[in-house]
Order: sequence, then C-alpha cells, then structure tokens
Amino acid sequence: MKVVLGRDPQIGEGVILGCRPGREIALANTAIGDFAIIRANTVIYCNVIIGDNLETGHNVIIREENVIGKNFRIWNNSTVDYGCVIGDNVLIHNTVYVAQYTTIEDDVFLAPGVMIANDPHPICTKCMKGPTIRKGARIGVNATLLSHVVIGEHSLIGAGSVVTKDIPAGVLAYGNPARVVRPVDSLPCPLGTVDHPYIEGRDVRTRERLGIQVNSFTS
Repeated sequence: MKVVLGRDPQIGEGVILGCRPGREIALANTAIGDFAIIRANTVIYCNVIIGDNLETGHNVIIREENVIGKNFRIWNNSTVDYGCVIGDNVLIHNTVYVAQYTTIEDDVFLAPGVMIANDPHPICTKCMKGPTIRKGARIGVNATLLSHVVIGEHSLIGAGSVVTKDIPAGVLAYGNPARVVRPVDSLPCPLGTVDHPYIEGRDVRTRERLGIQVNSFTS
C-alpha cells in the first residue's frame, strides 16, 4: 500500500496521506493527480483516487474508498466520509459533512455548514445510502439533506432547508421540509448585478467559465 502523487504537489505541515482506516477492508493505494494543494492537517485515507488539481483547506478529512474527479475544492474543517463518488469541478465549502455512500455529480456546490445524512433509521446500517446530488446543483448554507434523496440537475436548495424527498431538476426549493417554489431560471438578482443569476440551470460562475456573457440574457 502506498501513496502515488502526481506532478508538483504542495503539501502543508501535519498532512497525513494513506491513513489506514479502523474498518477491516482490503487495503489499496491512494492516488492523487497533478498539481495538488493539500493544506495543513489534512488527512486523506488509503483506497482513495482523486484527479488533478485537488485543493484542500486546513483540517480536511477524506476517508477511504472515495473516488473523486478533477478540480475538487474542499475547504476548512470539512469531511468526506467513506464510499462516496464525486465528479469534476465540485466545490465543498467550510464545515461540511458528506456522509458515506453519497454521490455528487459534476459542477455541484455545497455552501458552508451543509450536512448530509445517509441512514433512515440511525444506528442500523443495513440501509445506508447518502443522497444523489445531480450535475450543477447548488446547496445553500446550513441545509440538511436526508438519506436516499435525489437533488435534480441545476436545482437550488435554500439556506437552512431540510430536504426529506426528491427535488426535480431546475427548481428552487426551500423550507423544512423543503418544497419546490419556482423554476430556478426565473429567479431575479435582488441587487440587479446581472439580469438573471441562473439561465438554463447555469449560474453566473459557470457561464463565465464557459465564455457566456453574464448580462447577455433579458427578462
């Protein structure tokens, strides 16, 4: 069992790579792609595959048996528990917990304090399965996603919401329990900075990355 690092990694103080889990599993290598920035006190377990351009904040934990794509950003004091699948261009902010067996597709954003559950009846582990967060979805500050739910592509979950059932694609949902409120494309920018924050499910940041003018759409 070893750790395979790509080109030009930057490794901070107190980083542990290839940590052995307490669970009894078949041990395998950890492989991290090119140009990783792994900040102080990050712990990445064995049996992990991560693509190019990983960047962690301080005190991040990435558990065993995770498969993670390229351009993964995860900020201070956040944890990805074991057995997750995470796509490309995913951003996880501060103090986020991603439960075991969660699936996160490409271009997803998790705001600070998001909590993800994976067990409909805690302590019993027979039905453990985290949510599936589809491509381009955005989860607001301090939202909670319960086990087994599916968040549709490019949907937006409001701050502080508790998601107890599936959310379709392309909508804004919020509340406890979270309910669909309106199509995400219809949301105005309250500050008037852009005509629409979301067009065809793409947020301003994604449209800029794709070279689309953020003010090129009208009401």
